[in-house]
Amino acid sequence: MEVIFLLVFVSGVLVACSVGGFVYSIRNNDHDHSDRLALAPLRDDVDAPRRA
Repeated sequence: MEVIFLLVFVSGVLVACSVGGFVYSIRNNDHDHSDRLALAPLRDDVDAPRRA
C-alpha cells in the first residue's frame, strides 16, 4: 500500500514539472516559431556543397 502513495507522489511531481515547463515556454513566447522550425528540415541548404 505504501508503494501506491510513492507512485502518486512521483506522478504528481512529474505533472507539476510538465505544467511548469509549459507555462514557462508560454510566458517566454517560445511557441511563436514552432511552425517555422517544423519546416526547417525541408529547406535546401544554400551553402552546402552539392553531391555529384
